[in-house]
Amino acid sequence: MKIETKTLYEQDFYRWIETTVNLLQEGRWTEIERENLIEELISMGKSERNALKSNLRVLLMHLLKYQYEPERRSNSWLYTIFEHRKRIQDSLQDSPSLKRYLEEVFEECYKNARKEASLETGLTKDKFPLNSPFSIDEVLDEDFLPV
Repeated sequence: MKIETKTLYEQDFYRWIETTVNLLQEGRWTEIERENLIEELISMGKSERNALKSNLRVLLMHLLKYQYEPERRSNSWLYTIFEHRKRIQDSLQDSPSLKRYLEEVFEECYKNARKEASLETGLTKDKFPLNSPFSIDEVLDEDFLPV
């Protein structure tokens, strides 16, 4: 008896996941609704990449704020730097292949972080360097803080 997982996918996503996992564990390959499974796996990959980019952008923005507004430094900024650095490190530990992706999007994330830092601080965008003053290694280094 074939389980109608496509209908289940549309009606109860979590139940579809449970059912699909059970079918995979039992080796019942022909009963798996492959199209939705493929779509979800692709979506998971995109989510991982988007989370990495988001965390990198927030981290870069706070490193810029930390460097260019020393008089406003706070424990909250330090916590944000620590938290987003840790999230990136966790992502890279779980999925080392994301390191290559981080390298690919680093400059794009910096450009967005530069704009966000400008908006958040009220400083004009030209106050921040056009290219990242931080290397990837510095950004990921838990002990690094700009001067």
